[in-house]
Amino acid sequence: MSVPHASRTFSAHAAEYTALRRRLVPQFDLFYGAACAALDCRRGGPVARVLDLGAGTGLLTAAVAQRHPQASFELLDGSAEMLAEAGERLAGRSTRTHVQDMAQALPDGPFDAVVSALAIHHLDDGDKRVLFGRVHGILRPGGVFVNADEVLGPTPEMAQHYVETWARMCRELGATEAELSEALERRRRHDRCADVEAQLAWLRDAGFETADVIYKYWELAVLVGVRGSGA
Repeated sequence: MSVPHASRTFSAHAAEYTALRRRLVPQFDLFYGAACAALDCRRGGPVARVLDLGAGTGLLTAAVAQRHPQASFELLDGSAEMLAEAGERLAGRSTRTHVQDMAQALPDGPFDAVVSALAIHHLDDGDKRVLFGRVHGILRPGGVFVNADEVLGPTPEMAQHYVETWARMCRELGATEAELSEALERRRRHDRCADVEAQLAWLRDAGFETADVIYKYWELAVLVGVRGSGA
């Protein structure tokens, strides 16, 4: 399992992680904005309780909190250092943190929404499928799962084109060659990306009544699963 090793890697960059992500995530605001908007797919009542998987420094949680200020949040991440940064960002919000990796049992539900940004692609495909089933199990009927993540291209040629396009766009955003080199090494060591079609099928296999991709820009995609209202 690669996740604990990834957590140690990201812990070392906790302090500068937020600024770095701005340089390494093209269309940052659109990507995170789409993830937040996807919570509107929730059926039956307000979004009152949210779990963020691989929460890191709390970027996605903070964005969701802007749209749902009355919600309570639980943040799960393998890095205590990253969660400490998240705690500062979310000061004054109703939050609880869990220092653990996603391969372990998830916090007890039910949740109205489970969200994740740029984290689940560190899991092997089999572990992704297990996680999708666990997420389904802790959602309320009508609850929504939002996974904003890196995805694999549908062919080796497209996968390589994704990487080359990402690097070009990051340079345009001000990323240095050293930052790109370190990011590519992290990708080589920790990324286990899967393509969109496979993940949509896994969401359906996990029991989600609706599975869709609502945003895609090269390697960045926002996948949504909605649990059936009568489940």
